[in-house]
Amino acid sequence: MHAEPILPPARVRAMTESGLWPGRILLDDFHRRVAQTPDQVAVIDHNSMTGQRTVMSYAKLARRVNRIEAGLAGLGVGRGDVVSMQLPNWWQFLALHLAALRLGAVTNPVMPIFRERELSFMLHLAESKVLVIPREFRGFQYEPMVEAIRLSLPALQEVLVIGGDGPNAFEQLISGVNPDGATLDRLAPNHPGPDDVIQLLYTSGTTGEPKGVMHTSNTLYASILPYAERFGLDNGDTVLMASPLAHQTGFMYGLMMPIVLGARVVYQDVWNAGRAVDLIAAEGVTFTMAATPFLSDMADEAAKRPDDVRTLRTFLSAGAPIPRALVRRAAESLGANIISAWGMTENGAVTTTRIGDPPDKTFETDGFPMKGMEIRVVDENGAVLPPDREGRLQARGASNFVGYLKHPEWYATDAEGWFETGDLARIDADGYVRITGRTKDVIIRGGENVPVVEVEGLIYRHPAIQEVAVVAMPDPRLGERACAFAVLRPEQTLTFPELVAFLEQQHLARSYLPERLEVIEAMPKTPSGKIQKVVLRGIAKTLTPENERG
Repeated sequence: MHAEPILPPARVRAMTESGLWPGRILLDDFHRRVAQTPDQVAVIDHNSMTGQRTVMSYAKLARRVNRIEAGLAGLGVGRGDVVSMQLPNWWQFLALHLAALRLGAVTNPVMPIFRERELSFMLHLAESKVLVIPREFRGFQYEPMVEAIRLSLPALQEVLVIGGDGPNAFEQLISGVNPDGATLDRLAPNHPGPDDVIQLLYTSGTTGEPKGVMHTSNTLYASILPYAERFGLDNGDTVLMASPLAHQTGFMYGLMMPIVLGARVVYQDVWNAGRAVDLIAAEGVTFTMAATPFLSDMADEAAKRPDDVRTLRTFLSAGAPIPRALVRRAAESLGANIISAWGMTENGAVTTTRIGDPPDKTFETDGFPMKGMEIRVVDENGAVLPPDREGRLQARGASNFVGYLKHPEWYATDAEGWFETGDLARIDADGYVRITGRTKDVIIRGGENVPVVEVEGLIYRHPAIQEVAVVAMPDPRLGERACAFAVLRPEQTLTFPELVAFLEQQHLARSYLPERLEVIEAMPKTPSGKIQKVVLRGIAKTLTPENERG
């Protein structure tokens, strides 16, 4: 991977002296766990393809990591090489990352849902040396797809197949390898430093070209440590991770954080709310984190099975603005702390609500900055706005990334370290933020901005609504009008006049009322669960208002 991280000496010095960058890597914590608590359970893997439940102690996981490390070294993987993994939430993902770290290689997680177009772009940009794939996942065969694009990837030297039956089977790589201490000692000097790039993770790519976000151990730890501290997590916790490990949520808080804490993690590879509740009950799960749709599904399931979620203390929901009605409903049915959060691939969780916050903060905001992070809202000229004024949200601090692969010009970070997030927001007098939309997601109706997220939140209160997204319809007179796309709950109906009447009962300003309702079977989403509004905007371009107001 030919890329230089953007690490100004002043930032390194400030973050190090403040203690916000701990100056360690995940191997430091992993080796300590192996030495101190070798028999403690590290990971529980529920593989939906094989039906197997795999339990690994820290000692057993370490033996697997040793074999994978030696196997990758035998393939020529070394410092700075990229190991791409298009894998579900399986134990191999965790072990591969630890093995890559030992060799000084860069881990590049790739979502299992990606196909030829996305995969070829990402592997080519990263100059991936090794790719690890499943033989099959959710009915899709991965090896034929990779073979179809391999000629366009000259840097790709090895493709390893988990569950494969040929010479490139992942199991074949490690079955005959039993490295001795001397072998591992020879590899040890390749360990990366805390400021070396160790993760390359692509943004969802809802519009335009996906960006390769680069992180170091220090920038990742700078999010994980304050996060665990804020929610009182420790080695007695059991974390359920159903959000993909190939997404920043899963990687930071489902792969790294359990090892940092010495806790155990339970992986779910295919989302199903009923199965998630089964795992919570069976494994004694205390904490989980996932995108908004997961929370909605879980709240519905828990309402039918309240006894099975008794161990769950905290559910942190992020990835998109969370409808306030959903937070209230989930808090009641799960009987757990529901935490709202905002963050990005570029910086992990930046703001979260806090356990014990008053209801107006818990239900009406997206949280308060994590230790080591700052946020501010600015106007179109870059001037900082006072409380409760909407503007462009900027963030700076310890967990901000160190650049986009091969595109330093996209960094969008000024000389003072403020990163342009692309979100619109308001910050109240207490420092709590409320995300109001995206800078590219504004509806400007007759010169007035429509508060998209707030309108969606009101629509979400309607009992027939499962999911909703409001986007712009082009209009020759007003510029834009609002169209509401909705997925309804089973056996529910909703007409446009009924929606308008409901919103009027909620006292929504007339100029903010949607002017069309489109009921659809399912929302188009990114692999991480975010609604793809770019797709909906494309559909809306072909629509006309059901009701035109002046």
